[in-house]
Amino acid sequence: MLRHVSLALCLGAASLPAIALAQQAAPEGATATIHADQPGPRMNRQVFGQFAEHLGHGIYGGIWVGETSKIPNDHGYRRDVLDALKAIKVPMVRWPGGCFADEYHWRDGIGTRAKRPVKINTNWGGVDEDNAFGTNEYMGFVERLGADSYVSANVGSASPGETAAWVEYMTSPSGSTLAKERAANGHPAPFKLDYLGIGNELWGCGGNMRAEYAADLTNRYAQFAKASGKTKMLKIASGPSDSNYEWTDTMMRLSGKNIDGLALHYYTRPHDTKWEDKGPALGFSENDWAATMAHTLQMDEFVTKHSAIMDKYDPAKKTWLVVDEWGTWYDPAPGSNPGFLVQQNSVRDAVVAGINLNIFAHHADRVKMAAIAQMVNVLQAMLLTDGARMVKTPTYWVFDLYKPWMDATVLPIDVKTPWYHKDAFALPAIHASAVRDTAGQVHVALVNLDPNRAVPVSVALTGLSATGVSGRVVTGPTMDAHNSFEQPDAVKPVAFTAAQVAGGTLTATVPAMSVVVLDLR
Repeated sequence: MLRHVSLALCLGAASLPAIALAQQAAPEGATATIHADQPGPRMNRQVFGQFAEHLGHGIYGGIWVGETSKIPNDHGYRRDVLDALKAIKVPMVRWPGGCFADEYHWRDGIGTRAKRPVKINTNWGGVDEDNAFGTNEYMGFVERLGADSYVSANVGSASPGETAAWVEYMTSPSGSTLAKERAANGHPAPFKLDYLGIGNELWGCGGNMRAEYAADLTNRYAQFAKASGKTKMLKIASGPSDSNYEWTDTMMRLSGKNIDGLALHYYTRPHDTKWEDKGPALGFSENDWAATMAHTLQMDEFVTKHSAIMDKYDPAKKTWLVVDEWGTWYDPAPGSNPGFLVQQNSVRDAVVAGINLNIFAHHADRVKMAAIAQMVNVLQAMLLTDGARMVKTPTYWVFDLYKPWMDATVLPIDVKTPWYHKDAFALPAIHASAVRDTAGQVHVALVNLDPNRAVPVSVALTGLSATGVSGRVVTGPTMDAHNSFEQPDAVKPVAFTAAQVAGGTLTATVPAMSVVVLDLR
């Protein structure tokens, strides 16, 4: 028997009055059963990883301001950003890209900053890249966060020898010329390099390659990238995008024995027929809301089918499926540099985050690492900055709610839900996952996709016992409710009291467009 049980239902933004929730209650409710007596796989904490690319103000102004900045910093790293990311226990940060990675030469980013070459960021806005944030700065950042390192190597425009030398620079314990160079640059001890990406999107900006050619290169680069000393470095191959199942089959067939993981990229776009028209981040229609939810739910289909292909070649599931780019991608914010991928982050994004994290929990046997795109100021960011100001987004608060999922044991949950209908879309209103955390408590996440109606939910607790419940909720008055620098707390978790436990059943009314976190006692 468990001494304590807690339940997490993730919703999204500022609280709604209790009377309003009652008035919005759907006539048809949802039912669910948690099978706590049938534990599943562990959900790796690395699934809650982050992505930081040299793109817009993701690095410069977002993470790094330099030691001489008037913005409070720790040896150049923004203190407010560090503190906020530590609070959600960021487990991993992927760097330096993205498309930027396959034009990045690591020697440009080491040594005295004043002597580092200035390049042009040809992928993102055509702006100057002064390489002030390089290997040592990145490693210092993840060390301060207590996070794992995930470095993407340049396969598109660099040689295997360059990648091998970079790995040696980072991991060689002592004695070698590169280790001495690292020491001269301020870090005598080897860096902890946890994951090495073998290129990025080799089917696209990483080189426009055929899958067979990309597999051959993956084998070659993986062969010569050897971590020194006691470093245990996992190698992640550039995998497919969306439904490119042929790429997964080819990579697993030709490179499966040489890699530890295969990356999958999928972005949620409300308008997915024309790349130049993705839809606005704010001021969108309910049809755009429904389209966003429908496209987000496709993640389950993609993960399921790519996993099945991987199972053919790896039935023991030793190779990780790494969803190292996911999240919403909208049209650039009006007036911004279109190459900086600036977008606001609303209740809609909070719901998208909850759905994806639930999907990853459902596939915890294969999905062992992920990285939302991106961490600060870019796409579906955790944080937005403007000079000395910083704001936490609704997505940040969803990650805060899901902290108990890190390294937790996934529990099966069956859900019968009413449908949310909008124009051509018919979607399940309630989306859920359940886990038992490392302290033995049980948590459940329920996400309400319906932006109009609250949904009564009844959850049978099989293999659990509980006598009380309390929790938090994030929800908002409008679909595009968001936090701004003027109103930084418009969307944040608040106390949730509209839930009861009796007779082995939890009942609650899940607000419209929302994510709740409840603790069962």
